[in-house]
Amino acid sequence: QLQLVESGGGLVQPGGSLRLSCTGSGKSLDRTAVGWFRQAPGKEREAVSCISGNGNEDYTLYKDSLEGRFIISRDNAKNTVSLQMNNLEHEDTAVYYCAADSVMFRVCVLSANSPMYEHWGQGTQVTVSS
Repeated sequence: QLQLVESGGGLVQPGGSLRLSCTGSGKSLDRTAVGWFRQAPGKEREAVSCISGNGNEDYTLYKDSLEGRFIISRDNAKNTVSLQMNNLEHEDTAVYYCAADSVMFRVCVLSANSPMYEHWGQGTQVTVSS
């Protein structure tokens, strides 16, 4: 059974950077769709970015407004998918979650409601404040 643990959240000033990690145990994340999502207080959970691949190259997607500031990547040796977040803004404050597919080779989608994402982590808090 795949279990996911997020790490790397914290308090950062506007303009700063954080790197979130999603580490899997119990099953490899290689060639598996993994997404990053966030939920701000009083708002619905939204998709931030996702990554999928066939073992030769990765396919990535980003929420339109975040492309260029956020970068998703995977490290199969560490069984980890990371989200590098740069030039953070107050509006990025949220609990960030990662989620993974239970089937290999499917192309990821940017939807927090997609049944593709069967395995979820507990989340990590990101607070952007001066």
